[in-house]
Amino acid sequence: MFLLFEEAGKFMAGRVLSEAESSAQVELDSGKRVKVKAANILLRFEKPSPAQMLASAQAVSQTIELELAWEFSPEEEFGFADLARDYFSAHATLDQQAGMLVRLFEAPHYFRRAGKGRFRKAPADIIAQALAAIEKKKQIVQQIAQWAGELGAGQCPDPIREQLYKILFKPDKNAPEYKAVVEASRATHTAPLELLQKAGAIASPYQFHWKRFLLENFPKGTGFPALAAPTIADALPLAPVQAFSIDDSATTEIDDALSVQGLGSGTVTVGIHIAAPALAVLPGSPIDQLGRARLSTVYMPGYKVTMLPDAVVQTYTLMEGRDCPSVSLYVTFDEATLEIQGSETKLERVPIAHNLRHDQLDAIVTVPWLEDASFNHENEPQPLPALREQLSFLYQLAKNLKAKREIVRGKPETFNRPDYNFRLVRASAEAQGTEPQGHEEVQISTRQRGAPLDLIVAEAMILANSTWGNWMAELGVPGIYRSQASLAPGVKVRMGTKAAPHAGIGVKSYAWSTSPLRRYTDLVNQWQIIACARHGKTAALAAPFKPKDAELFSIISSFDAAYSAYNGYQGAMERFWTLQYVQQNGITELVASVFKDNMVRADDIPLVLPVLGAQGLPRGARVRVKLGEMDLITLDVHGTVVERLDTPQADTGAQAQEADAGGDDDEEVAGPIAIAVDVNENPEPSSDNPAP
Repeated sequence: MFLLFEEAGKFMAGRVLSEAESSAQVELDSGKRVKVKAANILLRFEKPSPAQMLASAQAVSQTIELELAWEFSPEEEFGFADLARDYFSAHATLDQQAGMLVRLFEAPHYFRRAGKGRFRKAPADIIAQALAAIEKKKQIVQQIAQWAGELGAGQCPDPIREQLYKILFKPDKNAPEYKAVVEASRATHTAPLELLQKAGAIASPYQFHWKRFLLENFPKGTGFPALAAPTIADALPLAPVQAFSIDDSATTEIDDALSVQGLGSGTVTVGIHIAAPALAVLPGSPIDQLGRARLSTVYMPGYKVTMLPDAVVQTYTLMEGRDCPSVSLYVTFDEATLEIQGSETKLERVPIAHNLRHDQLDAIVTVPWLEDASFNHENEPQPLPALREQLSFLYQLAKNLKAKREIVRGKPETFNRPDYNFRLVRASAEAQGTEPQGHEEVQISTRQRGAPLDLIVAEAMILANSTWGNWMAELGVPGIYRSQASLAPGVKVRMGTKAAPHAGIGVKSYAWSTSPLRRYTDLVNQWQIIACARHGKTAALAAPFKPKDAELFSIISSFDAAYSAYNGYQGAMERFWTLQYVQQNGITELVASVFKDNMVRADDIPLVLPVLGAQGLPRGARVRVKLGEMDLITLDVHGTVVERLDTPQADTGAQAQEADAGGDDDEEVAGPIAIAVDVNENPEPSSDNPAP
């Protein structure tokens, strides 16, 4: 005796070994023995063999026309054997009964299962929908096969080209476009990116990087909704100063300005004036929500994506000729010793007399010009002659503040590598500041860090960020702090809500507060600082964010992720434009220095690359490198050492010089190798180092 039964959604057949009222012991052709419940037994037969029965049932099932079987079936529930007798004949064979069972089971769109071997016919409208879906799926499968074939032949179908970036970076794995790429990749044994490159899907390497960045960080685009900047309701007093900012010519988000009072009196007051959007933009407001969504301005060569709409920025930026609302820190110094005597924070309107542009003035505002009153340049531009005494004092003060920080830091800040400024030459003046197309001429210039105007601004901002950080801590007001436990290798800068030392800068605490138009953390800290200025010792009760506020931790987490992504993209685009510069200028060889693990750093351009032939060479060894092929999609370039330019005897000195640099490979401490700017715009650095 043999049984046909259902087990876990499959039909099986075997020989009966024993049988009870509720179950039977069955041996399969494989020799395996299974216990079958009586309710699962569908057919009993003496012959043919189980294997032949299953094969015959499958063959018969393929001869059954589903539409006809559906017509023959009753409206009420029925058994498969009943329908077999109606369809074939009243004496339907076991093969025909088993074939009907298989056919019904395989057609759920025609027949719904109502139990073991029991079915009910589906309504006609449901069948029509199911058949349409089956046909659609069939067409999709055919389309996938066609697209995969075209990709394998080196042609990219338009639907895949349109979904290119989504397929590569945020794929819908059920989408036919994605499945076609996967199928073609497997068939050709080619990685998807390489496959799409060969098929001509990526027309512009620049657009590849840009669209990827947008997809990952700005899926809804970089535009802003139409929002009006709120006005500042406070009746702010007018400060008795004439302040000036120091920025690049292309900077529109002017966050900070300086003023000097009391020169020659023995006591000098330096004012550090910060644009005050937090006086008008309230937590939870529409503009705050925009800032919190973006968290920072994104910089890249030739372009930037601002944190806030330009109309909002222009409302609060420290533009010359205006009395601008500001959060001002006044620090009083002994003019002779440059010792700090006290500090005070005020909310006020500050007259901005000048917007100085360091790219226009660096060649004039030099160390001799600042330190020697008799040193003059011909045709010094206004207003430099009137500001010379103030700038000279600020430069001496900056050197003094830096020296004191270095004592705390334990070693000097050594910037032995330059910053690199990127300029993209546009077709017209109107194109300046617009999104690059990727084929512009690239100009790369160097600018040594620590130039006088840089140093003045950097030390003033460090003074403000550390002073306000300490003040908030004293009043029990939480803020967003950056700290670093030590300068030991691997000890990174952390963000938190409590004041802690920043070993890399050499200050007791450090809270980013001086760029509220460009960084959301600074805007948050400005709200807290304003509460301190208004309420003093009771500021902790009035501040928008309270101690252990979960919102602060959420902001820190979001900011860390966004800032890391933005800096990563900035670095990638700096490398992209550097490789473009190499190609445009026909550079086939360059001079570089070995710094670790067969990696070299070019002397004159911001390029780091792996090389062959540097095995055994010490850190700091200078070599001539022949460049290999470049890939602007993957940003890969390799080189080969063709000549060593220094002598082996110089190894010890070179290594010592690198060691004296104070951990240059730690970007959190030493700052980025390259700063991306357009027309010499110098953005906020990605590290905490005192670069402007």
